[in-house]
Amino acid sequence: MTPTTADRLSTVELKPSYNIPLVLVITAIPLLFIQPWLAGFCAILGLFLMLQAVTVRLQFTATDLDVYRGETRIRSFPYSEWQNWRIFWNRVPILFYFKEVKSIHFLPIIFDSNTLKACLEQRCPRT
Repeated sequence: MTPTTADRLSTVELKPSYNIPLVLVITAIPLLFIQPWLAGFCAILGLFLMLQAVTVRLQFTATDLDVYRGETRIRSFPYSEWQNWRIFWNRVPILFYFKEVKSIHFLPIIFDSNTLKACLEQRCPRT
């Protein structure tokens, strides 16, 4: 087995990233003086995304992208069904999109974007 094959077969779990949730919560503070309802929305969204970053994990296996909440796998996305993927705003990645044969998915980047991109390029190269 070559090193690239061994790398491809290894499972990679993405580390959480709290960048987006923190920006939303911090943005809510000055907004409180301008638009309280908008500040509340930003703060709640930021706290929700922070909770998701703490509890949700993405694992890249040899054949699937698995989504875990704690120790429980809640969804599996086989690469064989993927048609396309994209990370929006490469300089400041905020959104991950991928399209399967039957559906599309959008996920906020609440995990390490560099590892995400490396795993996607390795396991699901764009055509």
